[in-house]
Amino acid sequence: MLKRIPYLVEILTAVGLIAAPYLLPYLGFAPNTVNRILVWGLFGIGFDILFGYTGLLSFGQSAFYGTGGFVAAYLLTVLGFPNVWLAILIGTVVASIVGYLVGLVALRRTGIYFAMITVAIAEVFYFVEFSPLSEYTGGENGLPGVPTPSLYLGFTTLHFTGGWAMYPFLAACYFIGIVIALRIVRSPTGAVFSAIRENPLRASAVGHNVHAYKLMAFVVSAVYAGFAGCLLGILQGFMPPEAFTFETSGQLVMQTAIGGTGTLFGPLLGAAVWLFLQDFLQSSLDFGAAWKLVLGVIFVLLVCFLRRGIIGGFVDVIAYFTAKPHPPAPEEAPVTAEISAAISPLASVGLVRRREEAPFTGPVIEARGVTKSFGGIVANKNINFTVEQGELRGIIGPNGAGKSTFFKMLTCEMPPTSGQIFFHGRDITGLDIASVCQLGLTKSYQVNQLFTRLTLRENVVIAALAERRGKFSLDLLRRIDKVPGLDEQVEATLGMVGLTARADVPVAELAYGEKRRLEIALALAASPSLLLLDEPLAGMSPRERVETVQLLKNIRRGRTLIVIDHDMDAIFGLAEKITVLHDGALLAEGTPAEIQRNKLVQEAYLGGVAAA
Repeated sequence: MLKRIPYLVEILTAVGLIAAPYLLPYLGFAPNTVNRILVWGLFGIGFDILFGYTGLLSFGQSAFYGTGGFVAAYLLTVLGFPNVWLAILIGTVVASIVGYLVGLVALRRTGIYFAMITVAIAEVFYFVEFSPLSEYTGGENGLPGVPTPSLYLGFTTLHFTGGWAMYPFLAACYFIGIVIALRIVRSPTGAVFSAIRENPLRASAVGHNVHAYKLMAFVVSAVYAGFAGCLLGILQGFMPPEAFTFETSGQLVMQTAIGGTGTLFGPLLGAAVWLFLQDFLQSSLDFGAAWKLVLGVIFVLLVCFLRRGIIGGFVDVIAYFTAKPHPPAPEEAPVTAEISAAISPLASVGLVRRREEAPFTGPVIEARGVTKSFGGIVANKNINFTVEQGELRGIIGPNGAGKSTFFKMLTCEMPPTSGQIFFHGRDITGLDIASVCQLGLTKSYQVNQLFTRLTLRENVVIAALAERRGKFSLDLLRRIDKVPGLDEQVEATLGMVGLTARADVPVAELAYGEKRRLEIALALAASPSLLLLDEPLAGMSPRERVETVQLLKNIRRGRTLIVIDHDMDAIFGLAEKITVLHDGALLAEGTPAEIQRNKLVQEAYLGGVAAA
């Protein structure tokens, strides 16, 4: 219902901002508290895009908050800059540049190491503000005398001096910030942000430049932080040195967690709870410094009982009472010829490729003397491997034979220690996995690598976006439904794997066989000319195996497949040629019949007993 009304969230936000100065005083909110809430809410929007949507926890946002604020304040106070609006713009731009430079360093690491780097950077900025640059920043005194803005309308001039008179200016800034943020998270870039949060490895494997998108999210958060820092100086009439402190970053994290991460409005609500309780506990209850203890207890309780914050908990309750049942998973049935016949129409469904592939008559992929060693352990040694156009090649071998490692080298997920790999005659040795996916070579994983908290359709959209837009695109404000060919690509992929009826089901609710087909669908959505499938039949029931074998027969039309699996019946029935690996080396290669008769294969893999 909500999705049918265009711009509903924006309209409700505008109504709420207009009504706030009339309603909040009755709830005990002072005008200065409301203005501070707006500044913190704007500050938190960028952090929520970074953490809630992209999954990057930064404790260094105070560095950009202070940078933007002090640059604008220095221009307006020390240099006597006459235009407040231009000073805000310059401060925001400087903060974004600093964010870009810091991101280049911080994003070299992930997880806890990334978070610790941001802590260190925030402390460095705080020290620099207090000591080497104290002549410019005022040191512990800050920069007083920051002027308030005014707006000339032709017939009158609006002066935003303070209190409720300052509110329209800050409310307009917040509204602009939230509208832009909503466009970002609804854009193709926003979808990639969510994919990175869920599974950065798979986001890269389907063709996205994960590092570039992380850097973009980091810069966006710095822009919002710098903008909010500029507003802080204007609101208070001076730029305080506390803007650079670690406490500022920590308070931002806690406010966002209280309100709800991944909601954009969570930081605003969290700031309202935080600042209201701070004022109430200090002034009304006379708690003094003990207010931090009480707020700490409240924070712990909220995190324990509302893990997604106040907004997240509210959304969960609404979803519980309004949820519609999803189409049930198909029930297990005896394996019959009718199952195969029911799936066969999927063969007529095709994918339209964005990329134009130059005609090539040689091998699709060729490995020359490929070796991979981990210290003293050799996983693959001197493998020569060639697959021709349109071929379905099977790779077999006992556990530990080096099959998965070999696959990872073919898709450039890991570089070989020595040797070269050619795809369509091009040397791809040393390229990254996203680049080779863009060339038309992709894989499915032995262990499912899915975007678990997204729906089945959203998973396929992530993969199709890489095929439609390339490795990286700056379409931050573009509507995702405006990407040419995206809907057709998604529907064709879903039809090919027989999951159209289950498209809007969360991945966590899919049956195992459906997840395996979705794993293949993510690879298919990239429109590959060469598809590598790592044990696509692993762990499946008899019915699911029949369905997946039929799926493999369908999707091979117009592309080349390389399949690893331990199901000998399936591999010998599907493949025209089979490669056998043993102890990391190439043991034998030939047609299924030749491999069945091969004495070395029988001894090494089949236990000396010829296949029936």
